[in-house]
Amino acid sequence: MAERTLLIPSLLDAHYPLLRWAFASRQWDVVLLEGDWRELEHLGRRYVHNDLCTPFVLITGQVLHALRSGKYDPERTGVLVAQAGDACRGSCLIRLLRPILNKAGFSQVALLSLNVRRLERSAALPVGPGMLLRARAALFWGDALSAMAAQRRPREAAPGRTEDLRQRWLAVLGEDLRRGQNLSDGGILRRCREMAADFRAVPVTDRPLRKVGLTGDIYTKNCRLGNRDMVAYLEAHGCEVGLNGISWYALYYLDTHLDVWPLPVRLGGRALGAWLGRTQRRMLEILQDAGFSVLPPYRQLKEQARGFAPMSCALGAGWLMAAEMAGWVRCGYRRVLCCQSFGCLPGHICARGQYAALQRKLPGSLIVGVDFDPSTGEGTVASRVRMLLDTEI
Repeated sequence: MAERTLLIPSLLDAHYPLLRWAFASRQWDVVLLEGDWRELEHLGRRYVHNDLCTPFVLITGQVLHALRSGKYDPERTGVLVAQAGDACRGSCLIRLLRPILNKAGFSQVALLSLNVRRLERSAALPVGPGMLLRARAALFWGDALSAMAAQRRPREAAPGRTEDLRQRWLAVLGEDLRRGQNLSDGGILRRCREMAADFRAVPVTDRPLRKVGLTGDIYTKNCRLGNRDMVAYLEAHGCEVGLNGISWYALYYLDTHLDVWPLPVRLGGRALGAWLGRTQRRMLEILQDAGFSVLPPYRQLKEQARGFAPMSCALGAGWLMAAEMAGWVRCGYRRVLCCQSFGCLPGHICARGQYAALQRKLPGSLIVGVDFDPSTGEGTVASRVRMLLDTEI
């Protein structure tokens, strides 16, 4: 039994159930935090200034909700916070969250930082080879699972069949990660082939669906709390959602965000990016061969993005958001919904500032943005989505 409990706020719905095994150790027993976004927003706003972004409000709400539940001993509890480390308020999460926990009476709770930019080094979570190997497997398995489930679920003949299969595979892959099995390239790809065969075998019906590509920053794209269950909303309104995982962002980060490190580390980052890029390319080939739609591999997507996005814009998700929008349109998802956190300056410049230019360069496409903020009503979000779905293109 681990000595302490490590609470991890929701961020990546498809990946954290697997990544938890990378963070677990003899010292830390990992608990993934969940909750209802309405309740968490309400709680977070009681402690967070309204100038701060939705992700931080929700993270605050999740942490306080868990600590106030009485399930965890504050003396033996820590919170893991992922920090990007660039021009984002997310780079200050530890310093913002510490005074809030102190004020709420949880000064004993440790805050741990997960980042590669040397932020809060005194609070950094130790990273070892075992963690990296597990995280790499979880990265690609999470990408594959999220893509296949999103494309199979709206067409399934028996409701719930896809989700049952996804849960079964999460259990299988979680056991692999716990035991340290199938972590090599061959093992990762073998599991991807097995998953693709299983999802392809799910009985489907030939029903008319509108294809919608879902893009945006990580929290509002890949977390149901951050986008208020947007995938479920779109599927309930007759849509098939194109949703890519985070391996593209991981490769983008290695490609653009390691300039603050010494030359040997930058060279090591490039070597790591090349290694991950090869695995990503082979994983995507497996999914394509099984009949699933996927974005091009990172390097190819980057080349295709030239002329569509300013490649010098690399703050936050930067040019990658515009590249993903163009990529989904080329894959046949002509309607694109870009989910963003209201007030995120890099996101608004690199995404919202590209909508009109992208639509001119991609005839027959429609790109609509929706901002998420505690002050934004559900009706406002729904009206933006209806604009995307109801407009003829």
